[in-house]
Order: sequence, then C-alpha cells, then structure tokens
Amino acid sequence: MKKRILSIVLVVALVATLAIGLTIGLSACNPDNNGGEFQPIAKENIKIGFIMLHDPANSTYDNNFKRGMEDARKDLGLTEAQVIYKHTIDENEQCYNTAVDLAEEGCNIIFADSFGHEDYIKQAAEEYPNVRFLHATGTKAHTSGLANFSNAFASIYEGRYLAGVAAGLKLKEMGYGEGGDKGNEPLVGYVGAFTYAEVMSGYTSWFLGVRSIVPGAKMNVTFTGSWFDINAEKNAAIKLIEGGCVLISQHADSVGAPQACEEKGIPNVSYNGSTESTGPNTFIVSSRINWAPYLKYAINQTIEGKEIATDWTGTIATGSVEITALGAKAFTDKAAAEAKLAEVKAQLQAGTLHVFATDNWRTVDGNKLTTYKADVDTDAAFTHDTEAIWDGYFHESEKRSAPYFDIRIDGITLLDENYGN
Repeated sequence: MKKRILSIVLVVALVATLAIGLTIGLSACNPDNNGGEFQPIAKENIKIGFIMLHDPANSTYDNNFKRGMEDARKDLGLTEAQVIYKHTIDENEQCYNTAVDLAEEGCNIIFADSFGHEDYIKQAAEEYPNVRFLHATGTKAHTSGLANFSNAFASIYEGRYLAGVAAGLKLKEMGYGEGGDKGNEPLVGYVGAFTYAEVMSGYTSWFLGVRSIVPGAKMNVTFTGSWFDINAEKNAAIKLIEGGCVLISQHADSVGAPQACEEKGIPNVSYNGSTESTGPNTFIVSSRINWAPYLKYAINQTIEGKEIATDWTGTIATGSVEITALGAKAFTDKAAAEAKLAEVKAQLQAGTLHVFATDNWRTVDGNKLTTYKADVDTDAAFTHDTEAIWDGYFHESEKRSAPYFDIRIDGITLLDENYGN
C-alpha cells in the first residue's frame, strides 16, 4: 500500500516537473507575449525594423516614411542604432525573409510600408507572436485575429482634397472658371499607379477639391502599373499634357511627373512631400501622411506593454494628414491662397465639410447615390457588403483604415479603361 502511494506521489511530482519545464520553455520562446498579453519593454531595449519597397533616396513615398520614423525616433529619444532600415524590398518572398531576419536580429517592432508586403508580414507575424508587426495601407489585420499584426493609414483623402483646392485656385489664377477668359471647363490630369481603391479614392478626392473652386473642371487619369517608375510616370504626364491637360497631379512615387511638368511649364501637385527642388517654377503643393504620430503611438504602446490598435486611422486632428507649404512661385497672391486653404482645413477638421458629400458628385451614369455597399473586409471574392453612405456622404476610412472608395464619378475619364481589371 505504501509502495502504491509512493508511486502515485512520484508520478504527480514528475508531471508537475514536466509542466513547470514546459512553462519555462514557452516563456523563453515567447518572452514578450504571455498568452496574448504583451509585457512592458524598457525604451532602451526597443529595436525597430523598417521594411521599405524602394530606396528612400529616390522614392518620395519611402522617404516620407523614413522622415516620419526619424521624427518619431528623435522625439522619443531613441538612438540611430535602435532602427534598422531595409531598402528595396520587393512585394514577394523577399519581404517575408527580411521580416524573419529582423525578428531574429532582436527587433520587437517590424514595420512594412507597401500594400503588397501584407501577406508576407502576416506570415511572419504568425510565426513570431512576441514581435509587433505593423503594416501601412493594408486591409487584413482587422480580420486576421492576430494580436501582434496591425494595419495603419490616414484620412489622406482630406489632404488630397486640400491639394485639389490649391489646384483649383491655381486654375482660377490661370484664367479658368467663372469670370475667367479661358473657359469654365479646364482639363486636368492625374498619373496613377494602379486601379486600387486607394488610388481611386485619392484621385477622386483631389478632383472634388479642384471642382469646389472650378465646378466645370474635367480630369483624365492614366496608370503606370508601378508604384515607382520615373520614366513611366514622366511619359504618363507628357501623354496627359499633350492630350490637353493644363495641370497635373499624381499618385505615384517618383519625381517623373514633376520633371515633365517643369520641362513643359505645366503646374504640378505632387504627393508625399515637396518636389519644389525638381519643379521650382511649377510646384504648387503636396499632400502627405505624417507617419510620426502613429509610430510614436505604436512605440509607446510597445514600451508600456499595451495593445496596438488593429486598424488605426490618422486624421488632420492627430497631425497625420498634412499639406506642404505652397511653392514659392505657385501664386501671385500667396496669402489669399493660404487663407482659403486654412479655411477649408478648419471645416474638414470640424466635420462641417465632408469630402465625399453626395450632393457634390454623380456616378458616371449620372446617379446620386444614397446607399453603397463597399468592399471593406477584402475577402477572397472581394464582396461589397458594407454600407458606406449615410448622413449624406461616403464614410471613407471609418470602417477600415485603408481607403475603400471605388466609385467611378462623372467628370473623370480613365484613359486606360481596362487597366488592372
């Protein structure tokens, strides 16, 4: 009897020892995420890996992210050694491999900056649950169920609208619109990368800004099929100019279009930051997302061991949506233009002006929409099943941070009708 009791005790002790050993082993493998709850990390132990699609020395898009990261780093008192930049990382297996390398190097935050990086970042997040994986412009974090995978974007459509207002003011100065001597229907052009909703939302909001000043304006849009291709973007801008466009904007990442505009003497609105050095005589303004507020938020949440919002949207109020200073030669009355832009910005921030108010646009079929099912969850079938219009306007970036406005509106002609479809 005593031997039996002793055997039972030994078995219990062995099981307990194995359980303790297993717990210690799991903790060693996953020191920062205990059952999905992240633990605080000392600021000096923060290490950030930053994955960029292009070289920020050449790409306005990637440079804008680096600028935000450096501003955040300095504001938080992090050292240069605490941030590792990886440039020219393609939207393929290279992204996954880079994310894994950064995780193995001890990074506790890894950020990727391009839409096509998402699946590879998500894959790495599944394998490294103790590392925070952040991704810009993505759509899948809010349905992934991963505590360590987050998307972020900003209401940049409001910034593009403001840039469109500036473009409209320039058209007025050029003699277009009511009271002008060049007619009421100027043609403007837009160089887009792809036919994604993000690009559609951008060119539509910019166009609506233009039309808020010159209601008869029309727009041609062409696509390059690349986020960064200097020659393709320059040739696209030239194509638009030769087709009669008197002012050009863009959603592409190089200075190709601004170069073409400077050579042709055509006013230009760029994206991601000032291109005045490229077009000193033609640069008007640029809209940009300031990534510093989000990055500071994400780093502080990591330091404190708190959750990072699965789907974060920056706004004008958070300092995440900006326009640059106007070009030195953009306006004869620069003060008047600045005053108008400040007025519109205040209305956007107060919520008294909505970019996609349905009173201000019609579909290509001439219809005013009172309801629209948007593709917010981005499932495999791209199902449009989320109501996006109520209270008289399309609620962009409220159901998900990444843009989902994909409606064709009147006044905009796509020169590449079947591109990307």
